[in-house]
Amino acid sequence: MRVSRKKILISLATAALLAGISLLTLFTYAKSPVGRDIPLRTVDIPKGASFSRVMDILDAEGLLRQRELFHLLALLKNGTRHIRAGEYEFSGMMSPSDILGKLMRGEVKDYFVTVPEGFTARQVLDRLLVSKLVDEKEFLRLSTDRAFLAALKIEGRGLEGYLFPETYRLDRSMSAQDIIKLMVDQFWRHITPAMRQRAGELGLTVDQFVTLASIIEKETGRKEEMPLISAVFHNRLKRRMPLQSDPTVIYGLPDFDGNLRKKDLLKKTPYNTYLFAGLPPTPIASPGLDALRAALNPADVHYLYFVSRNDGTHQFSDGLSQHSEAVQKYQVRKRKP
Repeated sequence: MRVSRKKILISLATAALLAGISLLTLFTYAKSPVGRDIPLRTVDIPKGASFSRVMDILDAEGLLRQRELFHLLALLKNGTRHIRAGEYEFSGMMSPSDILGKLMRGEVKDYFVTVPEGFTARQVLDRLLVSKLVDEKEFLRLSTDRAFLAALKIEGRGLEGYLFPETYRLDRSMSAQDIIKLMVDQFWRHITPAMRQRAGELGLTVDQFVTLASIIEKETGRKEEMPLISAVFHNRLKRRMPLQSDPTVIYGLPDFDGNLRKKDLLKKTPYNTYLFAGLPPTPIASPGLDALRAALNPADVHYLYFVSRNDGTHQFSDGLSQHSEAVQKYQVRKRKP
């Protein structure tokens, strides 16, 4: 049966018209806000979520109108397999095209986390927990996992000292392992071959060098004093004198309340450098670059003692009698009414 040319043309025209209407409908849908009254929402796309699951999540938040059209839009943009997991922020003023584009580009919500000089690994963990960026148990497990530490080139017992002070840009798609690696990698970027060589010349392993730097970091926040503090500890180590560092004692006290007492100085912990000579078994905090450099470059002085002047600086002394006078001046007399 022959079909007339007129009918064919009519059919083609009809098909073209329908296709045009469909494209116009899709274009209008893609560019129109999903709901002007919908406020900013935070949406979490879990790892391994199928595109159908992604649509379910958007739908539950009121951000998906006409599921079939959204799926068609994603197919046309090759977006069904290019959605990055993570936490996103969407509002009703955004169009389906905007939402899809953000998901495809992986524009997840960022968290800027600052690790200050002198922070312990526990303090770093607490800061990450505030933004719910890690699982506490997983972080603690990884912090002493020997295989993981070896992969990070850490020869010591744990992460302490190696979470480099810096401001980090993180997001919820990152695992605890990812975040730890990022921080430790930053540490190794600052440790040059020359620094490693210098540590060896001083008879220190990298872990011992980091340990010394961490004590210096906790003893003073003043860059100009760090080489002097370093000199005191180097001089004491050479003479096999106890370092007598309060911050190490405090690190070994799990229930420290902010007030260091005489009885605390008598507690036998591996970190009590009043009772035991030499360095403690691990770093006690994350040292910054100034403290790391100071640990390797002590000032050329003979100081063996220092005491706080209560203004952020310290008084340094060569001998015990001179130190006792300084303690009397800056500590004992200061406490008297």
